[in-house]
Amino acid sequence: MVNNMKYLLGVDIGTTSLKACVFDENGVEYKSATKSYTLITEGEKVEFPAEKYFELFMEAYSELTSEYKVEALAIDTQGETMIVLDKDGKPLMNAIVWLDNRADKEALAIESHFGLKTVYEVTGQTEVPAGYPAPKILWLKNNMPEVFEKADKFLMLEDYLLYRLTGKFVAEKSLYSSTLYLDARDGSYYKDMLDFIGISEDKLPVLHESGEMVGEYMGVKVVTGALDQISGFIGSGIIREGLVSEMTGTALAVCALSKTIPPYFDGIKVPAYYVGKDKYCLLMWAPTAGMVLEWFKKNFCFDIGFKEIDEGAEKIELGSEGLVIAPHMRGQVMPENDSELKGGVYGIDLKHTRAHFSRAIMESIACMLRQYLEYLGVDVQEIISIGGGSKSKLWRQIKADITGKKVVTLKNKETGCLGTAIYAGYGIGLYKDINEAVSKIVVTDSETYPKAEKEKADSVYNRYLAYDELLLNRKGL
Repeated sequence: MVNNMKYLLGVDIGTTSLKACVFDENGVEYKSATKSYTLITEGEKVEFPAEKYFELFMEAYSELTSEYKVEALAIDTQGETMIVLDKDGKPLMNAIVWLDNRADKEALAIESHFGLKTVYEVTGQTEVPAGYPAPKILWLKNNMPEVFEKADKFLMLEDYLLYRLTGKFVAEKSLYSSTLYLDARDGSYYKDMLDFIGISEDKLPVLHESGEMVGEYMGVKVVTGALDQISGFIGSGIIREGLVSEMTGTALAVCALSKTIPPYFDGIKVPAYYVGKDKYCLLMWAPTAGMVLEWFKKNFCFDIGFKEIDEGAEKIELGSEGLVIAPHMRGQVMPENDSELKGGVYGIDLKHTRAHFSRAIMESIACMLRQYLEYLGVDVQEIISIGGGSKSKLWRQIKADITGKKVVTLKNKETGCLGTAIYAGYGIGLYKDINEAVSKIVVTDSETYPKAEKEKADSVYNRYLAYDELLLNRKGL
């Protein structure tokens, strides 16, 4: 029997690891490869050799394509990591990773010149961090003029890999949302920002939409991918308004689809990332979520596993008998930005056990999720739960109870790689559109419905908000 199945390669490149997966056109995963690496840190500087990214990619690529004949590939990467090339296409220095904060003065200069209102209304970004590419380019101009003068191209990480594979300087627009030089209203370069930082469009790659074929590598068609969060968004099945994804891993990330960039108001915190024409991803996140439960297990439940933690917490009623935990162990980013905010515990009683604490931690993340959904102001019909936290049946139930929404999980857990594979398939015509692909490939694994009384869930949530507000004010603390 002839096997006519088409194989697709989806690659997800995060901060410290690369994962690549082979899928068939129906979204079935066959094999994966993971490569980890360590960043170079020195004070505010965070770098990594640009060539090493490609070497690690090729290791994974060779490992997987030696066994499967791949038709097409696409790549998603972390945002804001910048690579500077000379006229021969060689890196002039290490990649400046998104965590790098050397350009703080330049970030302030950009914010002062344009103002946050203009920056948001044009780019969809609510702030001007030092780690974004526009401040980085301005920093190079001010502090490393010899590199700036020799620079022929300023690329993002995905662009560099596409260049190494195809020989073309091409990019996709979602990755450029947080450069501060993409006009998110129409997906073009923001000329006023380019003028301010001192570069022209010919120093940048040609912009494409996600899911466009841009070349070939050894017979494999190469397709534009997306920003890692956007790829995970697609791999989670978020193709219409009313669907929201929440990822409880080390951090918490909540993504919702919007047809417009929401109106600006003073203090706005939620950035709008370009996904496509009339499509934006609204993103909220917290630095610590699953990390809090990990910390608690390591220090107080080191003799049991997460299964036993769930079993103990499940015996405790919703509300943890008055125990409230604020999970801000690395500050808070949204809805209030307070890097000095600490976590806390309120309402401890002699009756409380470590099972109460475990449950209270889970409830705190569920409360934070509801807080984010209310802040986004979207009409949520369904929450798609991904990440390590989605494995816990109890945690899913707590999230359903607190938010009052149905919580679903997916059969394929590698949503980032799956999202890029979907883009790869779309780029070579396997699917009519992304919606058709998602409807065919993204399959629900479980559904969890709210069981708690609304009055009880509201009481738990309101108590969390009150304690959170107390910590934010910190009067007398």
